[in-house]
Amino acid sequence: MKTISKNFPTIVIKYLDKYGSDKWHLKCNQEKLFDNVIVVPAVAEHENIQKLLHSLKHNDGKYFDRTLILFVINNCKSASVEVKRENQLTISFVNNLLIDSAINIGFIDASTDGNSMPDKEGGVGLARKIGMDLALKLFDYNSSYKKLLLCLDADCLVQKNYLSTIVETFNNRKLSAAVINYEHLLTENDFEKSAIISYEIFLRYYVLGLTYAGSPFAFHSVGSTMVCDFESYIKIGGMNKCKAAEDFYFLEKLAKQTIIYKISGTTVFPSSRGSWRVPFGTGQRINRFKAGTHDEYLLFDMKAFDVLKKWISLFHSKSVLTGSEYLSQAEQVEPALALFLKLNSFEVQWDKILLNAKTESQIQKQKTIWFDGFRTMKLIHYLRDNVYPNINMFDALDDLFKKINFHPHIIRNEAIPSIEVQLLYLTNLKEAESVLTKLH
Repeated sequence: MKTISKNFPTIVIKYLDKYGSDKWHLKCNQEKLFDNVIVVPAVAEHENIQKLLHSLKHNDGKYFDRTLILFVINNCKSASVEVKRENQLTISFVNNLLIDSAINIGFIDASTDGNSMPDKEGGVGLARKIGMDLALKLFDYNSSYKKLLLCLDADCLVQKNYLSTIVETFNNRKLSAAVINYEHLLTENDFEKSAIISYEIFLRYYVLGLTYAGSPFAFHSVGSTMVCDFESYIKIGGMNKCKAAEDFYFLEKLAKQTIIYKISGTTVFPSSRGSWRVPFGTGQRINRFKAGTHDEYLLFDMKAFDVLKKWISLFHSKSVLTGSEYLSQAEQVEPALALFLKLNSFEVQWDKILLNAKTESQIQKQKTIWFDGFRTMKLIHYLRDNVYPNINMFDALDDLFKKINFHPHIIRNEAIPSIEVQLLYLTNLKEAESVLTKLH
C-alpha cells in the first residue's frame, strides 16, 4: 500500500505494506477515527441491510460515536446483471445515508466496473478482507480503548445490547478474540423451520463434541459472530480470501495465537434462508434440505469424540514422546486413529518438530499447531467413514447429553420426532452449551 500514515503503529504499517491494496477506497459520512469498525460484506442485499441497520440503531447511542458501520458492497467481475443492478441500488441507498444519518456509516465499492472483485479470488473471504484491511487505517490508535474489528453479515439482525456488550467485554476483560452467541432466525413455515433446526443442531453438536473432548478448537465458526482486536488480526496475516469457510480458517489461525472466548451476553441472529452466495454453509445446507438429497437427521457417533478425547489427553499432556511412541499409544486407543496419523505423516513431521524445538513451551505450542482445527475435523470425518458411521441425530444427542452429565426431560417415541420435540432438543443443546462454556 502506497499511502500509509506515519502515525500508524509500526505493525500496521508493515501489515499494510505487505498485504494491503490500493484498489478499493472508503466513502464515509465522517472524517474521523474510530475504536470499533463493523465490517459487513453485502452482495445483492439492498433490502436486508436496511433491516440490519434498523436493528443496529436500537443499540446505545453513546457507542456509535466511536463506531463505524462499514459495508463492502461487492460482486465478482462475472456476476449476473441482476446482482450488479441490485448492488447499484445498495450503493445509491448507502450514499443517501451518508448525507442523512445519525450514525457513522461508510462503504467500499467492490462492485462497479473497475472495482469488482476478480473471479478467481472474489467471494466472502476477499470481501471481509477488503473491509478489515481498510479498517486498520480508520482506527484512532491514540485512544486507550481496544481497536475492534467486528464481523457481521448483511442478512443478520442483532440485539440492542450488541455493541455495548462486545465493547465492554473486550475492554474490561482484555480479550483479543471472541465469537458472539448466535441463533438462526426461525420462520413460520414448518418445513423451513425443520431445515434450520436440523442444521443448527448439527453445528452445536459438533462444537459440544469438541468441548467434551477437550479440544482447543471448540468454538463456532459463524462469520457474522467473529470479533478480534487489530493486533490479533495482524499477527495471523489478516483475513483469508476463501470463497467459503473463510470464518473457519480465520478463527483457526486466531486460535493458534490467542484464546477465542465466547460472549454470551448478546446474540446475533443470522438468516436461515437458502442462498447461492457461498458453495457451502448455512445457505447451501438449507438448499440441500429442501432438495431432499441427503438424510439431514444424522450426526457423528459420539464414539468418534471419545477417540478424540483420548487422543487429546494423550497428545496434549505435559509429557513429550517421539512420533513412534505416540503412534504406538494411538494404536491402543483406536487402530483407525493410528492409521489416520500415519496417513498424515505424523511420525516424520513430529520428530522434525522435536528436533527443531528449543524449549518445552515451543513443543506444547506445536502440538496445537500440528493437530489443529482442520486436522481435528478430518479425524472425525475419517472415523465416521471407516469405523463409526453417522447415527440417528436424536440418538446421538441423547448420548451426548449423557456423556456431559446433562439431563433434559425429553420424551421421544420415534426416530425423527415432531418439530416441537426437535426444537426442544435444540433448546436443551443451547443450555448444555451455556453450562459447558462457563465450565471451560
